[in-house]
Amino acid sequence: MLIFKFCLTLFGLGSLALALTAQPDFAADVIRANLLQSSENAMLEKRNPVPAGYDAPPYYPAPKGGWVADWSAAYSKAQKVVANMTLAEKVNLTTGTGFLMGPCVGNTGSALRFGIPNLCLQDSALGIAATDNVTAFPAGITVGATFSKALMHARGFALGEEARGKGVNIQLGPTIGPLGRKPRGGRNWEGFGADPVLQGWGGAETIKGMQANGVIATVKHFVGNEQEMYRMDIIPHGLMRALSSNIDDRTLHELYAWPFMDAIKAGAGAIMTSYNEVNGSAASQNSKLINGILKDEFGFQGLVMSDWLAQIGGVSSALAGLDMAMPGDGNTPFLGLAYWAYDLSTSVLNGTVPLERLNDMVTRIVATWYQFGQDQDYPLPNFSANTDQPTGPCYPAALISPTCATNQYVNVQADHAIVARNVSREGITLLKNFNNTLPLSTAATLKVFGSDAQNNPDGINSCNQRACNKGVLGMGWGSGTANYPYLDAPIDAIKRKASQVTYYSGDSFPSGATVAAGDIAIVFISSDAGENQETVEGNNGDRSASGLEAWHNGDALVNAAAAKYSTVIVVVHTVGPILVEKWIDLPSVKGVLFAHLPGQEAGNSLTDILFGDYSPSGHLPYSIPKAESDYPSSVSLVGFELFQVQDTFSEGLYIDYRYLNKQKITPRYAFGHGLSYTTFSHTELSLTAVTPLSAIPPPRQPKGSTPIYSSVIPPPSEVTWPQGFNKIWRYLYPYLDNPSSISASKKYSYPAGYQTTPQPDPPAGGDQGGNPALWDIVYTVKLTITNTGFRPGKDVAMLFLQYPSDSPYETPIIQLRAFDKTDTLAPGQSQAVTLEVTRRDLSVWDVGMQNWVIPASQSKPFVFWVGSGSANLSVACESLSGACSGGRTPPVV
Repeated sequence: MLIFKFCLTLFGLGSLALALTAQPDFAADVIRANLLQSSENAMLEKRNPVPAGYDAPPYYPAPKGGWVADWSAAYSKAQKVVANMTLAEKVNLTTGTGFLMGPCVGNTGSALRFGIPNLCLQDSALGIAATDNVTAFPAGITVGATFSKALMHARGFALGEEARGKGVNIQLGPTIGPLGRKPRGGRNWEGFGADPVLQGWGGAETIKGMQANGVIATVKHFVGNEQEMYRMDIIPHGLMRALSSNIDDRTLHELYAWPFMDAIKAGAGAIMTSYNEVNGSAASQNSKLINGILKDEFGFQGLVMSDWLAQIGGVSSALAGLDMAMPGDGNTPFLGLAYWAYDLSTSVLNGTVPLERLNDMVTRIVATWYQFGQDQDYPLPNFSANTDQPTGPCYPAALISPTCATNQYVNVQADHAIVARNVSREGITLLKNFNNTLPLSTAATLKVFGSDAQNNPDGINSCNQRACNKGVLGMGWGSGTANYPYLDAPIDAIKRKASQVTYYSGDSFPSGATVAAGDIAIVFISSDAGENQETVEGNNGDRSASGLEAWHNGDALVNAAAAKYSTVIVVVHTVGPILVEKWIDLPSVKGVLFAHLPGQEAGNSLTDILFGDYSPSGHLPYSIPKAESDYPSSVSLVGFELFQVQDTFSEGLYIDYRYLNKQKITPRYAFGHGLSYTTFSHTELSLTAVTPLSAIPPPRQPKGSTPIYSSVIPPPSEVTWPQGFNKIWRYLYPYLDNPSSISASKKYSYPAGYQTTPQPDPPAGGDQGGNPALWDIVYTVKLTITNTGFRPGKDVAMLFLQYPSDSPYETPIIQLRAFDKTDTLAPGQSQAVTLEVTRRDLSVWDVGMQNWVIPASQSKPFVFWVGSGSANLSVACESLSGACSGGRTPPVV
């Protein structure tokens, strides 16, 4: 009850806590209309105006699922089940049972007559959250830094194995939104980098790996969740609506929605909407985003769920395409109130939510369950996200709960530590290596500084959801975390490798540090971020207080060490870019390694590189500027505005390296930068035209058939409380006290533009991910990569596209369009690499035509630049002549 009263206070209902504790049923009845009705109507009307030109046009009705061939068998099975479901069973599967009302972070109701259990939804994108005997994998940003599709897939497969082993039906990952528009953004580290192509490949390969195990992957957050602060409605105060991310249509398609196309093309089973609004309409009920783009244009066949407590309306969200409400509660948890559950039953009976829409909602859920074989011996949850004890309350938020077996302590780690170590190692990015100071000799005398080298002295899992920066930083904080089974600290790994090691664990340079000729100082620094339900050292999720500086006076520690030692190696664990200008050019700073967020294998993976067992092969998944002011002011964190914060993406396509290139600003380290202990050459470049070009894709095929059901509203008896039913307070049920009293109502005000006639098929659609022609290979670029140095190593080839100079569309100077990583090459060994360029890669989004257009020219070519980073482009090919050559002046520096 103390937790419950705290949550009431948190959501601004402290004055109701005493009354609710004394008379819970009465209090719930009293506040239900005041909270839910007001929050769906008057309270949310107040907001600052969205700037002109940023629109969220209505798009109704919600397109039905089932018309894509790859899903036809699953939909056929689902149709037979849904046709025989009661109204209560249908509503049960669409609505969560309530916050802390089941073993997982999210739990649906069940349809046991058809073998469908309560579905378990569980965080996170880097491991199975809030449980035991799992692997704490490297974060997404580390995976992106590997530029390895094989490792992206391997990590995803291992995540899926662990999720299935724990009985998780729907894993809440991968994260591909935020894209990293704002360098200070709190959750950038959960994704793969500040480029849509890198983000798209990371998401797609993760999804394929996870879903190969029958686990449903949830791609999140759609879309525009680029800042943590102000992302949520402050309800029930009515003080302000969630931040509005104002994104123009072209930018949405070419940047922020781009990786979601890849995810849907890969067959993702679920998509989670974001908390924020987009162009003045809440993402959880933005009909243009869900109905128009996800389900119609992108052909998404799975289920769309809300983020936790992001749903702000009942009928409105159903009509706009939401299929599953999580965790089921209305805007305030623990009150037993919901926008759906019993209210969805009411809305169907009174005709405000068409039965056709409910049928599609539940069909999408059941079809997704079948699509991944979860009807075939899929395990039930064997853990609890609410307790680490073997037994406990089945429903912790209930006043009175039965007791359940909560944790069976099933170990699902298998050999996944190897995968974790491989990813962590290949993500490590060598930024500076003056005079080949690295790798180090194990016989060197090492002086190690900084608390980031050791484990948290309070315990590796002592901070809830890792909401502290104490000890080595292996992941950010928030729902995107997992418990460490162990955390191999860098200092421990260094001591295992080298015999002469002295460690100074503080973050201030110690007065007693000894200095002798030949000593090498290794300085560990960090920068953290996370989700905004926690504030860490003044940072409210986003790096609002620290900016892009190292935490814990890290710059001062590096400077102090550099003043004493002639050789300093800096190791950085960070969620994103940090500024290094205060020390990067100091003569003593000979080497800099960005280890990103390595997860449980922080130590071994680092020493693999530090002492030369492996050559570094990571590359920056973002740029590192010389000053934060090098970025456009529009990507700064936005502050408080009464009623609604407006975050306008006025920079359009120009984020990260795209902006720096346009403004001719040389970063300290460009996107894709990464050094090796060996050298490589790129030779024998050739360009082959594969598919003839046309300005627009060939016409799409019409949609296939979708399930058809009876349109007769079911009898009210289907949602009458079963006789003798023992209900649990705060558990969300589909049942009604007096359903026979409900009749069709004409009082509901449907959203502007609402219609029941299906929209015309969008020309850019036609299959999962959009028009299938978008994925046609138009060109291939082949090259030979040779290890020309003296150590084994891996190289990455990146292809950046430069549009014809006479294109009528303004485009960034270069944009990443393809990449691949070699196997380990011995000195002198070569490997052929093929980089594929698709129709979509060459296209721009034409807002007027609502289609992808190739701005081809008769006299000016597309130029395909190939190199190991955006500022290291060594060779190029031209589309018109097909000629490839080296020695050209690249378009950016």
